[in-house]
Amino acid sequence: MNKTTDFGFQKVAEDEKAHKVAEVFDSVASRYDLMNDLMSAGLHRLWKRFAVEQSMTRPGERVLDVAGGTGDLSQLFTQRVGPRGSVVITDINGPMLRHGRDRLLDDGLILPTVQCDAEKLPFPDEYFDCVCVAFGLRNMTHKDIAIAEMHRVLRPGGRLLVLEFSRVWQPLAPLYDAYSFQVLPRLGKWVTNDADSYRYLAESIRMHPDQETLKKMMQKAGLERVEYFNLAAGVVALHRGIRF
Repeated sequence: MNKTTDFGFQKVAEDEKAHKVAEVFDSVASRYDLMNDLMSAGLHRLWKRFAVEQSMTRPGERVLDVAGGTGDLSQLFTQRVGPRGSVVITDINGPMLRHGRDRLLDDGLILPTVQCDAEKLPFPDEYFDCVCVAFGLRNMTHKDIAIAEMHRVLRPGGRLLVLEFSRVWQPLAPLYDAYSFQVLPRLGKWVTNDADSYRYLAESIRMHPDQETLKKMMQKAGLERVEYFNLAAGVVALHRGIRF
């Protein structure tokens, strides 16, 4: 019997999820950044800047941007590590990665770009000083395996940053649910002609581990001093752990 996993509120075979997620991002890649700005009123840019600031990256370090999509985090990390450092951007989705690569090229940045599965990172053990995944972990089939892989490629003293939608402050939940399930699909239909992808977004957030559960998953993978920062009343949380 095939194992199943969550795809939003649906149950699908584990070997089907990556394909279904790919369909979502194939559909929205060209307008992904515009939708992010509209959905968050531009706040996603502040959340990403906060993640980079909390990464403790220094000039000369190596950074891996997992599920890096359109490259905005990679651009910020490049500014932090300087010319002596390096930033590698990865994503499982080809259209998203190409869009990010072209966007970075337009800004004069040529970064190593690798299409790969976060559950099977093609990098040696203990190679990076920092690994970051922003708004990508919830789409992965085996989140525990992906976290373990990110831990594997970190050097001792290296930091893992997970920026992801999380559990909102409970008094705001009814308003947040109304926005997520009523406004987002309509906005997606208007901007990308794809309401279903943004309905999946809302559902996938609800199925993602809450703040404390994700903290425990990171600790189980071997990360220490794991802590999290709630942003926008818990709409988003930044988790940070260190490999010793």
